[in-house]
Amino acid sequence: MEHPKPSGRPSFRTLWREKKAVTITYILLRTSVVLVMLAQIFNRNFENVFLCVLTMGLFMMPSVLERKLDIDLPNTLEIIILLFIYAAEILGEIGAYYVTYPYWDTVLHTLNGFLCAAIGFSLLDILNRHSRARIHLSPLYLAIVAFCFSMTVGVVWEFFEFTMDQFFLLDMQKDSVVQSIGSVLLDPTGGNTPIALHNITDVIVVQGDGTQTALGLGGYLDIGLLDTMEDLFVNFIGALIFSIIGYLYVRSRGQGRFVKRFIPVANTPPVVLSDEQQTPEKEDDKT
Repeated sequence: MEHPKPSGRPSFRTLWREKKAVTITYILLRTSVVLVMLAQIFNRNFENVFLCVLTMGLFMMPSVLERKLDIDLPNTLEIIILLFIYAAEILGEIGAYYVTYPYWDTVLHTLNGFLCAAIGFSLLDILNRHSRARIHLSPLYLAIVAFCFSMTVGVVWEFFEFTMDQFFLLDMQKDSVVQSIGSVLLDPTGGNTPIALHNITDVIVVQGDGTQTALGLGGYLDIGLLDTMEDLFVNFIGALIFSIIGYLYVRSRGQGRFVKRFIPVANTPPVVLSDEQQTPEKEDDKT
């Protein structure tokens, strides 16, 4: 017997009863975004107005995914997603938290690795427990796929940041100031020997028209490399943490209360197959 799919968006009363914490968080964050957008309109900062509109659109993504994929996002996971979007777009970009708090970007990339691993894991886990899928993957395999999915998303995002920096000079891959460098380009013989420079206190930039500018940053300006590698490393940590959580979740057959807070589940209950049903029937040999 097929289970009926949800016919439309649930009512506010239903959301308040089943997802009270999520609804309160959503209302508070959305109200805050609207107030920020009004302030940006008053200041004629239309780029930030666009970010506010984008943020409100992203806020609706969890509920859209629930309806389209017929899944249920745990309240804890949904709240984390909403807070992540607000922290990245409103606080990070408009509030300039990325500049004010050096570790803001690091925390968000760690959380991004965790969330992307949760998405990758859930997609396979739901398929793995579906009676019609005929796929039965081990807990270790699910954890590895979740980890790889998260790292892939992290790499693609760094590709995007690099592209924006190269074509539009947006400095999405934030630069770093270092006091020591080593490069084979400094080898006077033109060989492959890296020449190291230490205790760098300033760098003078000479432009095409002969203008010389001392950067005054207290060292050499690294163009995005350290930021990119740090982002990928903390993404690695977040993905690894969730992969371990997901592995334990499957091993315990979904009994862990803590883990359930981060694992989306299908609204249609999975049908457990018997050993005979899980083994595909062999076709009769044709003579």
